[in-house]
Amino acid sequence: MSVTAVLHSEWIKIRSVRASFGSLLAVFAAALAVTVLVFATVGRAEAGGDDPVFGAFYALNFAQIAAVAFGATAVSAEYVGGALRISLSAVPRRGLFYAAKTAIVGAAALGVGLVTAFAAFFVGQAFPGEHAIGLGEPGALRACVGGGIYLALMALFATGLSFLLRSAVAVLSLLVPFLLIVSFVVGDIAGGAAAYLPDRAGQQILHQDPAGGPGPWTGLAVTALWAAAALAAGWWAVRRRDA
Repeated sequence: MSVTAVLHSEWIKIRSVRASFGSLLAVFAAALAVTVLVFATVGRAEAGGDDPVFGAFYALNFAQIAAVAFGATAVSAEYVGGALRISLSAVPRRGLFYAAKTAIVGAAALGVGLVTAFAAFFVGQAFPGEHAIGLGEPGALRACVGGGIYLALMALFATGLSFLLRSAVAVLSLLVPFLLIVSFVVGDIAGGAAAYLPDRAGQQILHQDPAGGPGPWTGLAVTALWAAAALAAGWWAVRRRDA
């Protein structure tokens, strides 16, 4: 099969599996729902807090869970009913199969992530009135673009772990508590070292003026390294293990 045909087949798989496609749509839906709920209920002056740019992307805390679920379910479907054996029969070159899968997951997550970040920003700023900020606010445009990239990296992080662990349940059981609880606990204990965890490092891009830590784009690069490490581990599992 040609590269184009393999990429097309991987996209068809994502659209055909309800868990995968539903998780992808949930990235956008969750972000907008939380944005409307939060900005419609808090006071106008309190909408942005001390960092109005970071406050505008509060909903990405929930969208990242959906992004992780998308990355995990897009891979775990291959381990149901021997689907991976069928995939490798059609695409015997495991490197091509793995590259196509990760490329489609990354591209889909990036596209939806960018739309989500910009939509969350504009929808949220429709509520604070005179306290609203625009893309001209320092750090706002950077956060919109970086927020979309961050969501894609988290999806790829989950993709690599899913190839390694062969289970979406295992990956979600690991990452969801980590993102919601463990990261904050470690942050209180480890101090500055916690700024290099995948979620905390990547979210530096959402701050108007990040204090401490690796900085906005460097932090996103740290998250990219975490994702690359997970994808490398996943490739090792695909290359060395039987289908």
